[in-house]
Amino acid sequence: MGGTHARQPAAWDQGEEVNFDHFQILRAIGKGSFGKVCIVQKRDTKRMYAMKYMNKQQCVQRDEVRNVLRELQIMQGLEHPFLVNLWYSFQDEEDMFMVVDLLLGGDLRYHLQQHVHFPEGAVRLYVCELALALDYLQQHRIIHRDIKPDNILLDEHGHVHITDFNIATVVKGAGMASSMAGTKPYMAPEVFQAYVDGGPGYSYPVDWWSLGITAYELLRGWRPYEIHSAMPVTEILNMFQAERVHYSSTWGQGMVALLRKLLTKDPESRLSSLGDVQSTPYLADVNWDAVLEKALTPSFVPNKGRLNCDPTFELEEMILESKPLHKKKKRLAKNRSRDGTKDSCPLNGHLQQCLETVRKEFIVFNREKLRPQGPGGQQLDPEGRAGSRAPGKLRDDGCNNNVPGPACARSCSS
Repeated sequence: MGGTHARQPAAWDQGEEVNFDHFQILRAIGKGSFGKVCIVQKRDTKRMYAMKYMNKQQCVQRDEVRNVLRELQIMQGLEHPFLVNLWYSFQDEEDMFMVVDLLLGGDLRYHLQQHVHFPEGAVRLYVCELALALDYLQQHRIIHRDIKPDNILLDEHGHVHITDFNIATVVKGAGMASSMAGTKPYMAPEVFQAYVDGGPGYSYPVDWWSLGITAYELLRGWRPYEIHSAMPVTEILNMFQAERVHYSSTWGQGMVALLRKLLTKDPESRLSSLGDVQSTPYLADVNWDAVLEKALTPSFVPNKGRLNCDPTFELEEMILESKPLHKKKKRLAKNRSRDGTKDSCPLNGHLQQCLETVRKEFIVFNREKLRPQGPGGQQLDPEGRAGSRAPGKLRDDGCNNNVPGPACARSCSS
């Protein structure tokens, strides 16, 4: 993959916005519910990134445009050592692109599937690092709503990073979210309860419940509740009422106590802030400054001799993908030359209107422009630390983000 782009670096105006031609495509490494991910190298700086690309027409047809734009809006205002940070966003006729930190250690789901046994010390550090990330999100009034092993990536040294803000939401002050969003096995009881009885809703504690489920699964290899995606909500609530969590006798008392506090069903009593975590006896000796600086060495380090992802993604992109990324330039040129001919096949009016709305509402982003330049063009973090916010204001929204834009108020089909 990427052979077409490897021949000769493209020439471009240094003043123009970053676009697809500024990157060399190296290989495919993953795919989500929509969108795919590949490794890229920026041609001028030679820096490596992960590029997520989402087909516009498919997003419109699946009613997922609003989530993509929402994720972009949220990620542009965030930067933290334990998040997967956004660097660039741009679009062309076919796709929307997000260029983010490249983390080659794989996600925790992959390692669970490889039957990795995570020692208690590794999980303890993960909890500390993720607690700092969740605290940062909470400061920005963000509920992630999908903390799980699949959305936690490791860097090459073994530190964790939260990714996928596709269903994250922003709440106002003491406001609550109400829609049922997330992955059922990791969702807190109050999310299901709000769906059933329309109660007061839920807030930041749902992410800490998910953290507890994730930590338990990493230690034991399976989750504390046998909840599956197809299970009815009422059955899940009955399970929470009837079943108790069983903790392994091989775990230390401190870890068990920490998990019990994270997996408390009442959100008011649940451990659900950085202060709560730091005050637990089990973590009393943690040097939190060292955690933030990634100065503590993880006890599990991914294999540097492999990519730590499913190799079939590359084959799918090359063989099964109808619009492969490495043929984009020729394909777009051909489409543009055909647009004015009799052979062109226009899309139906409503779909065309939706695609035009996507084009107008998409937010172009370049983190490099937000940072001062040091000697030799090196980028400097403002105030010498991570956590700088990009310009722009997040709209407060405790409701379901799965809502179409004004021009896409009904389902679109080609």
